[in-house]
Amino acid sequence: MNEADLIQRAAGGDTEAWEPLARAHQDAVFRLCYLLLGDPDDAEDIAQETFLRAWKHLRRFDPARPLRPWLLSIASHLASNRRRSIGRYLSALTRAFRDDPPPPTTEEKSAQRAEARELWKAVQTLSLPDQQIVYLRYFLDLSVAETAEALRVAEGTVKSRSSRALEKLRNVIRQDFPVLIEGRET
Repeated sequence: MNEADLIQRAAGGDTEAWEPLARAHQDAVFRLCYLLLGDPDDAEDIAQETFLRAWKHLRRFDPARPLRPWLLSIASHLASNRRRSIGRYLSALTRAFRDDPPPPTTEEKSAQRAEARELWKAVQTLSLPDQQIVYLRYFLDLSVAETAEALRVAEGTVKSRSSRALEKLRNVIRQDFPVLIEGRET
């Protein structure tokens, strides 16, 4: 059975039709949430909330469209709300305690992990809209059309925002994360 048929059945209340849809997209939704939030527990909470909201509003969804961009759009919105909430909380804690950040974990031993972590940090210095473009296009490997649908913008907007976000990221890496380009520039 194809995705559109499963969506129509699920929209009619068929939970057996919803299960394969949720399974098919759960990894991408979780990965986006994790990339945006950086915490696996928060990412899992937001991913679950994404599927609950999608189930609740599935009757409004056009089954002729692909489901993944719509789910990623919900996840992105919920993760943004969580980030704002977490940011306010962390800011209050920082003001209250003024503690030093914890030392790096032992998991960061391998060069590949360290490099991935540095790249992630570099991306996190970008504005949230720039992060979303980078995560959707390059970390989750969505097409321009899927990214446009997930962010509810025109494809041309995705292309221009991608170009600007990558240029900003290049500048951040050159300035603040030179370890990511050592031995790579000619």
